[in-house]
Amino acid sequence: MELRQLRYFVTLAEELHFGRAATREHIVQSALSQQIQRLEREIGVRLLNRSTHHVELTPAGVVFLVEARQILDHVGRAAHAARSAAASSPTVRVGIIDASYDSMPQILRAVQQSHPELTIHQVEAGTPEQYRQLADGRLDIGIGRASQAPPEVASELIRLDPLGVLIPDDHRFAALDGVPVADLVNEPLLLGEDSQTPELNQFVTELCRSAGFSPTIYEGTVESNRAAADLVLQHRCVLCVPSSYRTSSQPGTIWRPLIEPTTRYPWSLLWRSSDPPRHVAAVIDSARRLARRLDWLDTSASPTNDHRRAGTS
Repeated sequence: MELRQLRYFVTLAEELHFGRAATREHIVQSALSQQIQRLEREIGVRLLNRSTHHVELTPAGVVFLVEARQILDHVGRAAHAARSAAASSPTVRVGIIDASYDSMPQILRAVQQSHPELTIHQVEAGTPEQYRQLADGRLDIGIGRASQAPPEVASELIRLDPLGVLIPDDHRFAALDGVPVADLVNEPLLLGEDSQTPELNQFVTELCRSAGFSPTIYEGTVESNRAAADLVLQHRCVLCVPSSYRTSSQPGTIWRPLIEPTTRYPWSLLWRSSDPPRHVAAVIDSARRLARRLDWLDTSASPTNDHRRAGTS
């Protein structure tokens, strides 16, 4: 049974005239008659009584007409829903570590410029939570250090981000172009919550140990960047963060790169381990092009050292 046969039957039942029904369907009368006969043979009952000058529905035809109209209505709604879905803006769900880091915001601006049809929904989550949401389909793409990515999460290195310290602008390190890692030996370091930034905490701890000392960890945690900046301004601790950290949102603080060794924090894009769908591939492609343009993977470049006070840029 074909949908066109149902449509032809409904039209004929409404017109009760082969000529008018054929005209409505833009086919010749003989073709309409053949299709109705095939429909009747297929279902095994007569739907219409025909004579030279008269057409009428049989009792079976009356019942069949009700069901045929419902079928055609359902098909019409399904087609409309499919067209609406195709016309609607595709949505990409993006994980970000923290709004203070500018890598993903820069990538998303580039995505919007090249793919304005995409709707972007940002979800703030630590890397471990991003892994979970990527694996179960709640996220499409994320960002973080991929050292502990599970097998179901694919990754691609996108930025080698110089690591440095956020300090008050009257700190003894403020006059330096770069801070040797060994000079952090007597500085309490403020780390993030392990549930949010375990990879960065581990990276900083291992860096200090490679310089011959175990870091002094500030005893306490904070729930906001403003609270972290307040502790830094009070000279109670320093904050180890990559250069992508937006120091401009922390007035009275400055950022200095770590040297001896110069260290870069690896940011990777994260997505489910399969061929990424088109909207995810668009984000990956935009990130690659941005990384090339901004030399994000160039290890020969000197770490960024912005001598301007935060908040004045």
